[in-house]
Amino acid sequence: MRKLSLFNKIVLTVNVIVATLLFLACFTPYISVKIFPALSFLGLAVPILVATNILFFLYWLIGRRRQWLLSFTALLIGYLALGNFINLPFGDDVVFSENELKIMSFNVRGFNKNKNIDSETIFEDIESLVTEQNPDILCFQELGHIPKEAYTIYPYGDVRYVKTANEYLGILSKYPIVIAEPLLIPGDSGPAFYADILYKKDTIRIYSLHLESLGITPGSGIIRRSHPKRLYGQLTESFKRQEEQAKYVVEHAGKVNYKKIICGDFNNSQFSRTYKIMAKNKMDTFKAKGSGYGRTFIFHGLPVRIDFILADPEFEVTAHKTYDVEYSDHFPIMASFRLKGE
Repeated sequence: MRKLSLFNKIVLTVNVIVATLLFLACFTPYISVKIFPALSFLGLAVPILVATNILFFLYWLIGRRRQWLLSFTALLIGYLALGNFINLPFGDDVVFSENELKIMSFNVRGFNKNKNIDSETIFEDIESLVTEQNPDILCFQELGHIPKEAYTIYPYGDVRYVKTANEYLGILSKYPIVIAEPLLIPGDSGPAFYADILYKKDTIRIYSLHLESLGITPGSGIIRRSHPKRLYGQLTESFKRQEEQAKYVVEHAGKVNYKKIICGDFNNSQFSRTYKIMAKNKMDTFKAKGSGYGRTFIFHGLPVRIDFILADPEFEVTAHKTYDVEYSDHFPIMASFRLKGE
Protein backbone atom coordinates (compact mmCIF):
# COMPACT_ATOMS: atom_id res chain seq x y z
CA MET A 1 0.00 0.00 0.00
CA ARG A 2 1.43 3.35 -1.05
CA LYS A 3 2.10 5.86 1.67
CA LEU A 4 -0.05 8.96 1.73
CA SER A 5 1.40 12.24 0.53
CA LEU A 6 1.34 15.26 2.83
CA PHE A 7 -1.67 16.60 0.92
CA ASN A 8 -3.58 13.33 1.31
CA LYS A 9 -2.74 13.23 5.02
CA ILE A 10 -4.38 16.64 5.38
CA VAL A 11 -7.37 15.44 3.34
CA LEU A 12 -7.64 12.35 5.53
CA THR A 13 -7.57 14.45 8.72
CA VAL A 14 -10.46 16.59 7.48
CA ASN A 15 -12.25 13.43 6.31
CA VAL A 16 -11.99 11.89 9.79
CA ILE A 17 -13.52 15.03 11.33
CA VAL A 18 -16.41 15.17 8.85
CA ALA A 19 -17.13 11.42 9.12
CA THR A 20 -17.09 11.65 12.92
CA LEU A 21 -19.53 14.58 12.85
CA LEU A 22 -21.94 12.63 10.64
CA PHE A 23 -21.67 9.65 12.97
CA LEU A 24 -22.48 11.86 15.97
CA ALA A 25 -25.38 13.45 14.08
CA CYS A 26 -26.97 9.99 13.86
CA PHE A 27 -27.75 10.26 17.59
CA THR A 28 -29.62 13.58 17.23
CA PRO A 29 -33.16 12.11 16.98
CA TYR A 30 -32.57 9.80 19.91
CA ILE A 31 -30.94 12.02 22.56
CA SER A 32 -32.72 14.95 24.19
CA VAL A 33 -31.25 18.40 23.67
CA LYS A 34 -31.26 18.71 27.47
CA ILE A 35 -28.64 15.96 27.64
CA PHE A 36 -26.44 16.89 24.66
CA PRO A 37 -27.36 20.31 23.18
CA ALA A 38 -24.65 20.32 20.50
CA LEU A 39 -26.25 17.36 18.73
CA SER A 40 -29.20 19.54 17.71
CA PHE A 41 -26.85 21.74 15.69
CA LEU A 42 -25.40 18.70 13.94
CA GLY A 43 -28.93 17.66 13.00
CA LEU A 44 -29.33 20.84 10.97
CA ALA A 45 -26.03 20.13 9.22
CA VAL A 46 -26.81 16.56 8.12
CA PRO A 47 -27.29 17.38 4.38
CA ILE A 48 -23.93 19.17 4.29
CA LEU A 49 -22.21 16.35 6.16
CA VAL A 50 -23.69 13.75 3.82
CA ALA A 51 -22.67 15.68 0.70
CA THR A 52 -19.13 16.23 2.03
CA ASN A 53 -18.70 12.57 2.92
CA ILE A 54 -19.85 11.57 -0.55
CA LEU A 55 -17.13 13.81 -2.03
CA PHE A 56 -14.48 12.25 0.23
CA PHE A 57 -15.72 8.76 -0.66
CA LEU A 58 -15.42 9.50 -4.38
CA TYR A 59 -12.01 11.14 -3.93
CA TRP A 60 -10.49 8.07 -2.27
CA LEU A 61 -12.31 5.63 -4.56
CA ILE A 62 -11.08 7.31 -7.73
CA GLY A 63 -7.57 7.36 -6.25
CA ARG A 64 -7.91 3.66 -5.42
CA ARG A 65 -7.22 4.23 -1.76
CA ARG A 66 -8.80 2.12 0.94
CA GLN A 67 -9.60 5.28 2.91
CA TRP A 68 -12.89 5.29 0.96
CA LEU A 69 -14.12 2.94 3.67
CA LEU A 70 -14.16 5.78 6.22
CA SER A 71 -16.82 7.92 4.56
CA PHE A 72 -18.62 4.88 3.18
CA THR A 73 -19.07 3.53 6.71
CA ALA A 74 -20.25 6.93 8.01
CA LEU A 75 -22.74 7.22 5.14
CA LEU A 76 -24.03 3.68 5.70
CA ILE A 77 -24.53 4.28 9.43
CA GLY A 78 -26.17 7.61 8.63
CA TYR A 79 -28.59 5.98 6.20
CA LEU A 80 -29.52 3.26 8.69
CA ALA A 81 -29.98 5.73 11.57
CA LEU A 82 -31.50 8.73 9.80
CA GLY A 83 -33.03 7.29 6.65
CA ASN A 84 -33.01 8.62 3.14
CA PHE A 85 -33.90 12.30 2.68
CA ILE A 86 -33.98 12.30 -1.12
CA ASN A 87 -36.80 10.45 -2.88
CA LEU A 88 -36.38 9.18 -6.41
CA PRO A 89 -37.38 9.82 -9.08
CA PHE A 90 -37.00 13.59 -9.24
CA GLY A 91 -39.91 15.33 -10.88
CA ASP A 92 -43.02 17.38 -10.39
CA ASP A 93 -45.62 15.09 -11.97
CA VAL A 94 -48.02 14.66 -9.07
CA VAL A 95 -51.63 13.71 -9.69
CA PHE A 96 -54.23 14.36 -7.01
CA SER A 97 -57.53 12.51 -7.23
CA GLU A 98 -60.74 14.44 -6.64
CA ASN A 99 -62.08 11.50 -4.61
CA GLU A 100 -59.38 11.71 -1.97
CA LEU A 101 -58.85 14.01 1.01
CA LYS A 102 -56.38 16.77 0.10
CA ILE A 103 -54.67 18.83 2.80
CA MET A 104 -52.38 21.81 2.19
CA SER A 105 -50.08 23.36 4.79
CA PHE A 106 -48.44 26.74 4.24
CA ASN A 107 -46.59 29.24 6.42
CA VAL A 108 -47.62 32.41 4.55
CA ARG A 109 -45.57 34.89 6.63
CA GLY A 110 -48.48 37.27 7.07
CA PHE A 111 -49.16 37.42 3.33
CA ASN A 112 -46.01 39.53 2.89
CA LYS A 113 -47.24 42.26 5.23
CA ASN A 114 -43.63 43.29 5.99
CA LYS A 115 -42.80 43.54 2.27
CA ASN A 116 -40.07 40.91 2.45
CA ILE A 117 -40.90 40.01 -1.16
CA ASP A 118 -40.98 42.66 -3.85
CA SER A 119 -44.57 42.07 -4.87
CA GLU A 120 -47.91 43.73 -4.22
CA THR A 121 -49.99 40.68 -5.18
CA ILE A 122 -48.86 37.98 -2.73
CA PHE A 123 -52.30 37.64 -1.15
CA GLU A 124 -53.94 37.23 -4.55
CA ASP A 125 -51.19 34.86 -5.73
CA ILE A 126 -51.66 32.57 -2.73
CA GLU A 127 -55.44 32.67 -3.11
CA SER A 128 -55.07 31.73 -6.80
CA LEU A 129 -52.75 28.84 -5.91
CA VAL A 130 -55.22 27.52 -3.34
CA THR A 131 -58.16 27.87 -5.74
CA GLU A 132 -56.27 26.06 -8.51
CA GLN A 133 -54.99 23.22 -6.32
CA ASN A 134 -58.30 22.98 -4.48
CA PRO A 135 -57.32 21.33 -1.17
CA ASP A 136 -60.20 20.12 1.00
CA ILE A 137 -58.52 21.38 4.17
CA LEU A 138 -56.12 24.31 4.33
CA CYS A 139 -53.76 24.88 7.28
CA PHE A 140 -52.15 28.32 7.49
CA GLN A 141 -49.34 29.41 9.80
CA GLU A 142 -48.18 33.00 10.43
CA LEU A 143 -51.53 34.11 9.16
CA GLY A 144 -52.69 37.71 8.86
CA HIS A 145 -56.05 39.21 8.06
CA ILE A 146 -58.30 37.36 5.58
CA PRO A 147 -61.10 39.43 4.00
CA LYS A 148 -64.55 37.83 4.21
CA GLU A 149 -64.82 37.73 0.42
CA ALA A 150 -61.64 35.63 0.11
CA TYR A 151 -61.44 31.85 0.19
CA THR A 152 -65.17 31.44 -0.32
CA ILE A 153 -64.68 27.86 -1.51
CA TYR A 154 -64.40 26.96 2.18
CA PRO A 155 -67.78 27.12 3.95
CA TYR A 156 -66.15 26.15 7.25
CA GLY A 157 -63.12 27.68 8.84
CA ASP A 158 -61.63 29.18 11.93
CA VAL A 159 -58.79 31.66 12.43
CA ARG A 160 -57.45 32.19 15.93
CA TYR A 161 -55.01 34.63 17.49
CA VAL A 162 -52.49 33.05 19.87
CA LYS A 163 -51.53 35.85 22.23
CA THR A 164 -48.39 34.24 23.65
CA ALA A 165 -46.92 34.00 20.14
CA ASN A 166 -48.54 37.15 18.73
CA GLU A 167 -49.64 35.12 15.73
CA TYR A 168 -52.75 33.94 13.91
CA LEU A 169 -53.27 30.34 12.82
CA GLY A 170 -56.05 29.16 10.53
CA ILE A 171 -57.77 25.99 9.41
CA LEU A 172 -60.21 26.26 6.50
CA SER A 173 -62.33 23.28 5.47
CA LYS A 174 -64.88 22.08 2.94
CA TYR A 175 -66.13 19.69 5.60
CA PRO A 176 -68.01 20.68 8.77
CA ILE A 177 -65.88 21.67 11.74
CA VAL A 178 -67.23 20.30 15.02
CA ILE A 179 -64.83 22.23 17.23
CA ALA A 180 -61.73 24.35 16.68
CA GLU A 181 -59.52 25.52 19.52
CA PRO A 182 -56.04 26.97 20.09
CA LEU A 183 -53.68 24.60 21.85
CA LEU A 184 -52.04 26.72 24.52
CA ILE A 185 -48.68 25.21 25.37
CA PRO A 186 -47.80 26.35 28.91
CA GLY A 187 -45.00 28.90 29.09
CA ASP A 188 -44.10 28.72 25.42
CA SER A 189 -44.55 30.90 22.37
CA GLY A 190 -44.99 28.20 19.75
CA PRO A 191 -48.61 28.46 18.63
CA ALA A 192 -50.76 25.43 17.86
CA PHE A 193 -54.34 25.07 16.68
CA TYR A 194 -56.56 22.05 16.09
CA ALA A 195 -59.95 21.33 14.54
CA ASP A 196 -62.18 18.28 14.69
CA ILE A 197 -63.70 17.80 11.26
CA LEU A 198 -66.54 15.56 10.05
CA TYR A 199 -65.29 13.52 7.11
CA LYS A 200 -67.23 10.60 5.59
CA LYS A 201 -69.28 9.90 8.73
CA ASP A 202 -66.12 9.97 10.81
CA THR A 203 -64.34 12.60 12.88
CA ILE A 204 -60.72 13.43 12.12
CA ARG A 205 -58.52 15.85 14.04
CA ILE A 206 -56.27 18.26 12.17
CA TYR A 207 -53.44 20.15 13.86
CA SER A 208 -51.84 23.30 12.43
CA LEU A 209 -48.56 24.06 14.23
CA HIS A 210 -45.85 26.67 14.22
CA LEU A 211 -43.26 25.45 16.68
CA GLU A 212 -40.69 27.67 18.40
CA SER A 213 -38.64 29.73 15.95
CA LEU A 214 -34.85 29.61 16.15
CA GLY A 215 -34.88 33.41 15.90
CA ILE A 216 -32.20 33.59 13.20
CA THR A 217 -34.25 34.54 10.17
CA PRO A 218 -32.13 34.76 6.99
CA GLY A 219 -31.34 38.37 6.10
CA SER A 220 -31.90 39.68 9.62
CA GLY A 221 -28.19 39.87 10.47
CA ILE A 222 -28.73 38.23 13.86
CA ILE A 223 -25.98 35.65 13.37
CA ARG A 224 -23.49 38.30 12.32
CA ARG A 225 -24.27 40.65 15.22
CA SER A 226 -24.64 38.10 18.03
CA HIS A 227 -21.83 36.90 20.27
CA PRO A 228 -21.24 33.16 19.60
CA LYS A 229 -21.84 32.16 23.24
CA ARG A 230 -25.09 34.12 23.43
CA LEU A 231 -26.25 32.77 20.06
CA TYR A 232 -25.48 29.20 21.16
CA GLY A 233 -27.52 29.71 24.32
CA GLN A 234 -30.44 31.22 22.40
CA LEU A 235 -30.55 28.37 19.90
CA THR A 236 -30.22 25.74 22.62
CA GLU A 237 -33.23 27.22 24.44
CA SER A 238 -35.21 27.20 21.19
CA PHE A 239 -34.39 23.53 20.61
CA LYS A 240 -35.48 22.72 24.16
CA ARG A 241 -38.80 24.53 23.68
CA GLN A 242 -39.43 22.76 20.39
CA GLU A 243 -38.89 19.41 22.06
CA GLU A 244 -41.26 20.27 24.91
CA GLN A 245 -43.87 21.58 22.46
CA ALA A 246 -43.67 18.39 20.43
CA LYS A 247 -44.22 16.30 23.57
CA TYR A 248 -47.20 18.44 24.56
CA VAL A 249 -48.85 18.14 21.13
CA VAL A 250 -48.35 14.37 21.07
CA GLU A 251 -49.78 14.06 24.59
CA HIS A 252 -52.78 16.19 23.61
CA ALA A 253 -53.37 14.15 20.45
CA GLY A 254 -53.23 10.92 22.42
CA LYS A 255 -56.26 11.87 24.50
CA VAL A 256 -58.75 11.19 21.71
CA ASN A 257 -59.37 8.16 19.51
CA TYR A 258 -59.93 10.19 16.35
CA LYS A 259 -57.72 9.69 13.33
CA LYS A 260 -55.23 12.56 13.36
CA ILE A 261 -53.12 14.54 10.88
CA ILE A 262 -50.46 16.99 12.08
CA CYS A 263 -49.45 19.81 9.73
CA GLY A 264 -47.16 22.74 10.11
CA ASP A 265 -43.85 24.48 10.41
CA PHE A 266 -41.69 22.63 12.93
CA ASN A 267 -38.74 25.06 12.57
CA ASN A 268 -36.45 22.02 12.57
CA SER A 269 -35.50 19.27 10.18
CA GLN A 270 -36.44 15.61 9.87
CA PHE A 271 -33.17 14.75 11.63
CA SER A 272 -34.18 16.48 14.85
CA ARG A 273 -35.40 15.12 18.16
CA THR A 274 -38.50 17.30 17.74
CA TYR A 275 -39.43 15.57 14.49
CA LYS A 276 -38.69 12.15 15.96
CA ILE A 277 -41.15 12.80 18.81
CA MET A 278 -43.84 14.17 16.52
CA ALA A 279 -43.52 11.51 13.82
CA LYS A 280 -43.65 8.49 16.12
CA ASN A 281 -46.28 6.03 14.87
CA LYS A 282 -47.15 8.41 12.03
CA MET A 283 -46.49 8.55 8.31
CA ASP A 284 -44.49 11.41 6.82
CA THR A 285 -46.28 12.14 3.55
CA PHE A 286 -43.08 13.27 1.84
CA LYS A 287 -41.30 10.04 2.73
CA ALA A 288 -44.32 8.06 1.57
CA LYS A 289 -45.05 9.78 -1.74
CA GLY A 290 -42.78 12.80 -2.20
CA SER A 291 -40.05 13.21 -4.80
CA GLY A 292 -36.66 14.89 -4.89
CA TYR A 293 -35.27 16.74 -1.89
CA GLY A 294 -38.54 18.20 -0.66
CA ARG A 295 -37.14 21.46 0.64
CA THR A 296 -39.66 23.83 2.20
CA PHE A 297 -37.34 26.59 3.41
CA ILE A 298 -33.98 28.11 2.46
CA PHE A 299 -31.90 28.50 5.62
CA HIS A 300 -28.97 30.81 4.92
CA GLY A 301 -28.54 29.32 1.46
CA LEU A 302 -29.14 25.73 2.57
CA PRO A 303 -32.41 24.11 1.42
CA VAL A 304 -34.06 22.30 4.34
CA ARG A 305 -37.33 20.49 4.97
CA ILE A 306 -38.95 21.95 8.09
CA ASP A 307 -42.65 21.86 7.08
CA PHE A 308 -44.43 18.53 7.42
CA ILE A 309 -47.70 16.66 7.10
CA LEU A 310 -47.81 13.62 9.39
CA ALA A 311 -50.73 11.18 9.39
CA ASP A 312 -51.94 8.31 11.54
CA PRO A 313 -51.52 4.84 9.99
CA GLU A 314 -55.29 4.57 9.47
CA PHE A 315 -54.76 6.86 6.48
CA GLU A 316 -53.20 5.77 3.21
CA VAL A 317 -51.00 8.48 1.69
CA THR A 318 -51.67 8.68 -2.06
CA ALA A 319 -49.68 11.76 -3.14
CA HIS A 320 -47.44 14.57 -1.88
CA LYS A 321 -46.22 17.75 -3.55
CA THR A 322 -43.98 20.67 -2.63
CA TYR A 323 -44.85 23.79 -4.63
CA ASP A 324 -41.99 25.80 -6.11
CA VAL A 325 -43.56 29.23 -5.63
CA GLU A 326 -41.95 32.20 -3.89
CA TYR A 327 -44.92 33.67 -2.05
CA SER A 328 -43.33 33.41 1.40
CA ASP A 329 -40.05 32.35 2.98
CA HIS A 330 -41.64 28.87 3.08
CA PHE A 331 -42.89 26.69 0.24
CA PRO A 332 -46.40 25.21 0.50
CA ILE A 333 -46.93 21.45 0.65
CA MET A 334 -49.99 19.32 -0.07
CA ALA A 335 -50.80 15.65 0.47
CA SER A 336 -53.77 13.45 -0.33
CA PHE A 337 -55.20 10.54 1.61
CA ARG A 338 -57.62 7.65 1.58
CA LEU A 339 -59.00 6.04 4.67
CA LYS A 340 -57.76 2.47 4.78
CA GLY A 341 -60.53 -0.01 4.00
CA GLU A 342 -62.41 2.33 1.66
